[in-house]
Order: sequence, then structure tokens, then C-alpha cells
Amino acid sequence: MKKQVVGITMGDSTGIGPEVIAKSLLEKSIYKVCSPLVIGDPEVMKDAFRIIKKRASINTVKKPEQAEFNYGCIDILFFPEWRMETIVKGQINLSSARASVGYIKEATNLVMKRQIDAIVTGPINKEAVRKAGFYFDGHTELLAQLTNTRKYAMMFVGGGLYVVLLTTHLPIKRISNFVIREKVLKVINLTREVMEAYFGIRNPRIGVSGLNPHAGESGVFGQEEIKEIIPAIKEAKENGINVTGPISPDIIFVKAKKKDFDVVVAMYHDQALIPIKMLDFRRAVNLTIGLPFIRTSVDHGVAYDIAGKGTADYHSMVEAIKLAARLSSRSTLTKKTE
Repeated sequence: MKKQVVGITMGDSTGIGPEVIAKSLLEKSIYKVCSPLVIGDPEVMKDAFRIIKKRASINTVKKPEQAEFNYGCIDILFFPEWRMETIVKGQINLSSARASVGYIKEATNLVMKRQIDAIVTGPINKEAVRKAGFYFDGHTELLAQLTNTRKYAMMFVGGGLYVVLLTTHLPIKRISNFVIREKVLKVINLTREVMEAYFGIRNPRIGVSGLNPHAGESGVFGQEEIKEIIPAIKEAKENGINVTGPISPDIIFVKAKKKDFDVVVAMYHDQALIPIKMLDFRRAVNLTIGLPFIRTSVDHGVAYDIAGKGTADYHSMVEAIKLAARLSSRSTLTKKTE
């Protein structure tokens, strides 16, 4: 059986992305489940192996079909237009930032043309990307823009939890502006679709978090639950969705860990990410749902403080690659949206 070709974007080369990719591709288990293709710079990858004090040969290709997918030989799809200037690990470099965006665009183009089957993204530096002239909040938003996707969300898998975020990267003071009935309902609907299509859980039990302390406590601590979240949950129930909430943010993840729910819909970034990272920082995976293809990522950033030291943990990247391979081989949702 032909293995899924998983495109792995290098991310910002000044961070730990190349190192964790190099370490991951030394795992034989990766080649048992997919055919990994790095999209990035071969010289940076050679340096990454030097940093981690390991050896592997590099096969630089111009198109995916030239890749050999043999363990011990790293296939790298290189685009000369994204060649970088000399970089220093742990320091912002605009050419590296531009290249990191270029890798994402190239990977998206390839997966939309079905030349690869899924994308795994290495971490980018949002500050560097902004300074390089690109204005998007993260991979999630850029991929939605590139594919004209309107209904999408961030999801995290790890620590025995499945968590979908209502909002993505927003300042705390702006979050309440995005907690609106229509958006809550859309994310609940998308969550059910994804749990069924990606993870095979029919009629999933969805727990929806409140925004405010104690889920607002009947309006004492905020009106968002009463005006926006509860009406959305009521409508979802009327549509046959097995959904409960809003549940106080300080208890919903305890319930989910006890398997009272199959998946949690959280209101914002840190509400979702703190429990996930507390439980399974080393292996948690970010999954963008709603796109016409599978995209996963590590649950960490560029980590400039340890870049170039060879000490970066790589297990989140391993899990991201394996999840992308598994979901792209069996998902019905991406096929429906094509």
C-alpha cells in the first residue's frame, strides 16, 4: 500500500524547527507510516544534523516525485527563490522569515494539487514575519487565507484531550467581541464533523466552556454566556448535536479528562492550551480543522533561547507527522470539501 506523502515545512531556520525535524526523521517509525518530504533549505538541514551530532544523507529534489523516501536519507524539496542569507541561530533574520512563509505557500500549493497528501508545519516567528512584511496572526489564519476557507478552527490533541478553540490568536481584551452566537454554533458544528470524520467518534459528546469565571454565574460575571453561548448550544441541540454547556472553565477539562466528554470547545487560546501543555507538552499536536487538507503542527514555537544547542525536544513533531499521516489516509471530511 502506498504511503501518504507528508510535506514538512522547515519553519523559521533561526529557531529549533530544523533540529526537531532532523531528530524526528531519525525515527524509523516515521518511515513506517508515511513518506516524509521536507520543504526547506538543504544547507540548513545539514547544519541541523551537525547541531544534533547525528548523520544522514541529504537528497535535494525539485519536485516531489524525485524523492526516494529511504530511511537515513532526508528528501528536501528546495525552491531557490527562498534561498537565505547567512543566519544566526536564535536571532531574527528577515530572509529566514520570508523563507518560512514561502515554504508554507509552496506546501499549500502542492497539497491542493495532490502532489503531497498532508502538511506538517515547523514553527515560525510571528514577530519576524511581521517585520518581513507579512500580516497574518499565525499558520492557521494564513492557511485559511490561501485556501479561501471561511469555516476553520484550531484544535489540539494531547494528554487524552481533544480541544477546539473558538478564537485563535487574539489579545485578551478583544476576545469577548468574537464570542458571538453564530461563531459558537459554527465551531460546534465543525467540531462534530471533525470528531466523526477524523477520529471515528459518532455523535461525539461535546462540552462547551464558558468565557467568564464560573461560566458567568447567571450573568453575575458577564453576559456572554447568556446572550451568545447558551443560545448557540440550544440551537445545536435542536439540530441533534450532543452538546453540553457552558461549563465553568476551571472544571470542564477535569470532566473531559474523566471522559465525561469526547471533546471540549474552549473560548480562547490560553484557556485551551494551559491544560493541554500541562498534561502533555512533549507530545501534544496542533491540528487545523476545516481546511481542504490535513495540516498538523508542533505545539511550541521557535524557542530562540535553545536554538542551535541540540537540546530541543522533538516528540511533538513526531506525533504531528504521525497524526497527519493517519488522518490524511482515512479522513472523509477533506474529500468532501475538495
